[in-house]
Amino acid sequence: MPRKMTRANAAVLFERLSAATPTPETELHYKNPYTLVVAVALSAQATDEGVNRATGPLFEIADTPQKMAALGEEALGGYIKTIGLWRNKAKNVIALSKMLIEDFDGEVPQEREALERLPGVGRKTANVVLNVAFGQPTIAVDTHIFRVSNRTGLAPGKNPLEVELALEKSTPEPFLQHAHHWLILHGRYVCKARTPECWRCAIDDLCQFKDKVKEPKTARSKAKSPAKPIGKLKAAAPKKKKTARSKKRA
Repeated sequence: MPRKMTRANAAVLFERLSAATPTPETELHYKNPYTLVVAVALSAQATDEGVNRATGPLFEIADTPQKMAALGEEALGGYIKTIGLWRNKAKNVIALSKMLIEDFDGEVPQEREALERLPGVGRKTANVVLNVAFGQPTIAVDTHIFRVSNRTGLAPGKNPLEVELALEKSTPEPFLQHAHHWLILHGRYVCKARTPECWRCAIDDLCQFKDKVKEPKTARSKAKSPAKPIGKLKAAAPKKKKTARSKKRA
């Protein structure tokens, strides 16, 4: 694990990420706090793009807990069957919609503990909703943020909660509101899991990662792969002289 980044360097890191994207936003499409809860719950082990394709038509007809509950689990499944684990997610969405109606007057609560009571809503989903829908400076640690925080040394941790708490300490207050999105976007498009694109990284000099990739794969393969030697031509086999017998047969 890389050594922890200094608080001064953490501030520089966020200054650079914020300069590149001053007002980052979630890539999930939503219409209100309720549809955001549903979209984030559906995004577990799925891409934002895939969720958006499914929720576009869905939210046109069911954008409130009441409408979703009336739609029902079977009909909902027809809209989200392209998303991984859709059966269980459909069950949770209907259940959380009914709970919102019965326990919260159809309104999405603005407290993490209350949100985590909803079926299919964990700490990460709750933090996203609090941050995006209600403007609270929460940090939802997904796989991208977990990777970037550990790889750079910004907030090392063995699990998402450790990383979340470390980020809250290491992130300067002016950057807390958007830290979540800056780190997600950086991990999704630059600090990728398999091959980080360090050659175009704005925070490369601050990053503690040892195995940096300094050039694109195509450039590396051309530079490292020697030209293939031209194989020797095989000598043509000498022609057999025709014997008297072969001449006779001919």
